[in-house]
Amino acid sequence: MAADPYSVLGVARGASEADIKKAYRKLAKELHPDRNKDNPKAAERFSQVTAAYDLLTDKDKRAQFDRGEIDADGNPTAPFGFGAGRGAGGSYRSAGGTSGFDFGTEASDFGDIFEGLFGRSGGGGFTSGFGRRSAPPPRGADAAYRLRVSFEDAAGLKPQRITLSDGKTIDLKLRAGIETGTQMRLAGKGEPGPGGPGDAIVTIDIQPHRFFKREGDNVLLDLPVTLKEAVEGGKVKVPTVDGPVMLNVPAGSSSGKALRLKGKGFHRKGGDRGDQLVTLMIDIPADDAALRAFVEGWDAGNRNPRAGLGV
Repeated sequence: MAADPYSVLGVARGASEADIKKAYRKLAKELHPDRNKDNPKAAERFSQVTAAYDLLTDKDKRAQFDRGEIDADGNPTAPFGFGAGRGAGGSYRSAGGTSGFDFGTEASDFGDIFEGLFGRSGGGGFTSGFGRRSAPPPRGADAAYRLRVSFEDAAGLKPQRITLSDGKTIDLKLRAGIETGTQMRLAGKGEPGPGGPGDAIVTIDIQPHRFFKREGDNVLLDLPVTLKEAVEGGKVKVPTVDGPVMLNVPAGSSSGKALRLKGKGFHRKGGDRGDQLVTLMIDIPADDAALRAFVEGWDAGNRNPRAGLGV
């Protein structure tokens, strides 16, 4: 009989599915045959870890195991596969009758019982001579990948080409709501195994941008404008994650004024997109004689732009 799957993975019985996956990935990485070619015990341990993971990530089997209905191999725990239930402490209890088995209040189909004794399985899988179903062969381990995605590609959900360990390439379609740390599963693209290949788990790493920043689903941009553009207003070209667009700057704009470009942010899970928030930054040249002459002759009156700060 296989060891307790919780003990094999080193998790508590009440562990969440995320905790189970985390424990499995850590052990699978340590015990993978490719990293332990000279250690046959590691390969055996790797198979145990994979079998435990397969059982605990199958909600129905995990519930049956927790109730004591099946063992760690997935086999029924009741004698001959029928009758008794498992009581507290692992002992079997009879549900009624005098023989130790509960045949119910109606007549039982003894033909089915004998067919079970001699190895016929009604639901597929592997059976022993007493009709006990053995655990299916374990699937291969999941393969972990980290994919770097440019800021613009992530915002625009542009397909990404990824090369797998076997040399094959796949065009990965990014999904709405993507962010750094998002994991995407490619079914059947993991390591080979007796029960079929595992999956490929791709972790997304969105690269920082040299002038765009992300805030939730919005994109932030500090946009330099000239003093003339700020005073007179007008249209200026602005970069976005989808390419440059024209933005109308209101006349008399000050540094720090925020303007909004609708739908130029990241895609949300609900189907719409965030916005691009553009903050105007008036760019003053370091040495402009004409501008200096203008300022020297300009009378700003008694206006104090810092009055609101109490100074």
